[in-house]
Parts: sequence; C-alpha cells; structure tokens
Amino acid sequence: MDRLASFGNDPFDKPPCRGCSSYLTEPYIKCAECGPSPFLLCLQCFTRGFEYKKHESDHKYEIMTSDFPVLEPGWTAQEEMSLLEAVMDCGFGNWQDVAYQMRTKTKDECESHYMKNFINNPLFSSTLLSLRQIEESRSADSAIPFKPTDDPPRPTFDSVLSRDMAGYMPARADFMEEFDNYAEWDLKDIDFVDDDSDVLHALKVAVVDIYHSRLKERQRRKKIIRDHGLINLRKFQMLERCYPKEVQELYDVMRRFARVAGPIEHDKFIESHALEFELRREIRRLQEYRKAGIKSFCSAKVYERVKRVREDERRKRTMLCDVLQYIQDGRACQQWLSKQASIDAGITPVVTTITVSASGRRSAPPLNLTGLPGTEKLNEREKELCQVVRLVPGAYLEYKQALLNECRRQGGLRLAQARALIKIDVNKTRKIYDFLIKEGYVNKA
Repeated sequence: MDRLASFGNDPFDKPPCRGCSSYLTEPYIKCAECGPSPFLLCLQCFTRGFEYKKHESDHKYEIMTSDFPVLEPGWTAQEEMSLLEAVMDCGFGNWQDVAYQMRTKTKDECESHYMKNFINNPLFSSTLLSLRQIEESRSADSAIPFKPTDDPPRPTFDSVLSRDMAGYMPARADFMEEFDNYAEWDLKDIDFVDDDSDVLHALKVAVVDIYHSRLKERQRRKKIIRDHGLINLRKFQMLERCYPKEVQELYDVMRRFARVAGPIEHDKFIESHALEFELRREIRRLQEYRKAGIKSFCSAKVYERVKRVREDERRKRTMLCDVLQYIQDGRACQQWLSKQASIDAGITPVVTTITVSASGRRSAPPLNLTGLPGTEKLNEREKELCQVVRLVPGAYLEYKQALLNECRRQGGLRLAQARALIKIDVNKTRKIYDFLIKEGYVNKA
C-alpha cells in the first residue's frame, strides 16, 4: 500500500466514489490495476468488497491520504493546504482567524510556520520577489478608481452610470444580472433523501455537478471582465479610439482572443502592432521624400507645407461636385455657390443649407458621407439611413451596438427603451429604431 497525495482539500475537486457516488473524503482507496481513469472507492464500499465491470475486490490498491509531513514534522500535507487556504481567505497577518479556521494549530504556530516556510524560505524568496515586482509594475501602469478607504460608487438601478457599467455593483463586486442567471432554478426542487434509489441519487449528484460547472463558467467570465477592464464600456471605447483606424480594426478582430491571453499580454500585442503601423507609415513617408528627390529634413518641411496647400486647393475644387448634387434646387445651389465664394475669399462661411419639400416644409439635404470615419463599415441601406437622418457613421454604429446589446439582454426592445438609451432627437431615434426592426437587427418587446 502506498501513501499518495490526494487531488486537493476540496472534496468537490475529486471524482465521486464508483460505488455510492458520494464525494470522497480522506482516506480513500484507489485501484492500482484498473485504468487509465482512476477507479476510486470510499472506505465503506471498499470494506463491502464492491466490484464493477473489470474491477474485482482482490485487486491491488493504494490508500490515498494527505496525512504525512511535507516541510517539517508535525505538519501534515493536509494541514499545509489548510493553512494556505486560511491565509488566502482571512488575509496575511490575521493569524487569529487563520488559527480559528484551521482548528488544529494555535495562532503562534500558524504564524511561525508560515513565516519560516513560505516567507523566509530561500527556495521561495526569488519567486515571491519576482511576483511582487510584477504586481508593482501592474499597479504603477493602471489608474486606481478609488482609494480603499473611500466609499465605492453605488449607482441606482437603470441609471445612466448603471447602464454604462453593465449593471456592475462595485460595493458587492457583483452584477445585477449574472451570466446564466437562472442556473439555480434546476436545484430548487432537488432534495436528497435516504430512500432514494442509486440511479436517482446519481442523477441528483450529476445535476449538482452540472450546476457547479456553470458556476465556474460564471466566475471565469467575471474574471475576464475585471482583468481586461470591460466593466466601464465607455472608457474602454475611448481607449480604443486612441489608436489609428487600421489598429482599431485589428483591435476589434483580436478582442475575441483576449480571454486566451492575459490583459497585459493582450495590450502588449496591440501596442506592438500600433508601433509597427507607425513605423510602416514613417517608412512610407521617407520613401515618398526619396522619390521626390528630397535629401534633408529642411526640404521635407517645405515639401509638407506645399503639399498641404495643394491639398487645400484640391479640396476647394471638389466643392463643385457637392453643388452638382443639389443643382435641381435653385436656392440650395445659390447657397453652395455663396459658400464657395466665401472659402475663396478666406472667410469662414456660415451657411444654412436647406431644401423645400413637396409639402412646403423646409428640410436639410442628405448628409455627404465622403471621407467620414466608419463609412466603410456600413452597408448601402445603412449609408442611406445616415444620409437621410444626417447622422455621422461613427455615432450610428455606437447607437446601433447599444440597442443591439439592450435587445439581447432584454429579449426585445421597445421604442421608449431606445429613446432612453440614446439621447438624441426623438424623430431620429424613431427612424433608427424602425430601420433596425425592418432589417431584423432587433425584435419588438
């Protein structure tokens, strides 16, 4: 018989007993001949001589226990794990609560053993020092949202701040609506009784295991959100806009892989690509200078100044193309010509461009989307909507994403909810809402 380390201190981390499906507590039995998956039995099933398929009661076996010293005599492996878990739960230095949670050691014994073997041990000193340096570098680069002594923000339900934080409650470090929010419903009617059959008992245990895995997935998602700073979505979007357009597109594509890498590694990856983009742009600029025969930076400054003047003149000439779009309306054409004359004279034009509809009501002409950021991300129908509503593509994409998220969260969307989310003209909100309904992006609540 061998004395081997167990899976861990938590019984939920170990596979259940093959005989009674109960969670294993040390010591328990492991068959040395059945495999490759471990065949584990509790002491009660082992003493009854439980046999199952290829397993027989006369097989060789191993006793799985943590009742043996690891670092020093008098402290078993089980007690070492209990000490580490107690320090993690109660905090370093709170030795009175650590000893109360362990129940087998005194306050002084816990403190002296932990300081001797985990703090002052030369084997761990270099590792602890490197971890401390990494933690200090992380805290130096990130902003502290509020001091530990301050009261964290408590936004009211359905307020603007609460929506911006996705329902996150800093005081509780929790969300108003969790991922898989109704996972507990599968457990509300389960009751373990003594007269349950083996099949029914195993089925109930399986349901509890499924619920436990769903809780782990919920914690994993919350950890990703906190580590990557996704709680404040507006701040995250502002940081994203600091990058050039090409890097923003890469940022959007690579966001799904952020859960694989850590937040520091993911940011380093994006920053390295941003640096590569800047270097490539600088190389293209130098190649343009070389092609133009420029050999000094003084000549490059003159070249850039003349280039800007030439581009301004070309931009003025394109004003005629804008006039041709409204040539059928005499008043609008006259206003565009006046604007061109003001630009040529060096005066900032103040022109209110209007057209007259068939009903006699004045309305603004469609918005020209040429050169506006985000236009390439729109399809033809969305471009037509932005022109009619006179909404820049960047704002439309932000409003659209907000409405889609709310529809996905609520299972539907009403016009009143859309108006509460995007604070713009109500007529524009209605047109955007009707368009998203018509195109099938959102569903009516």
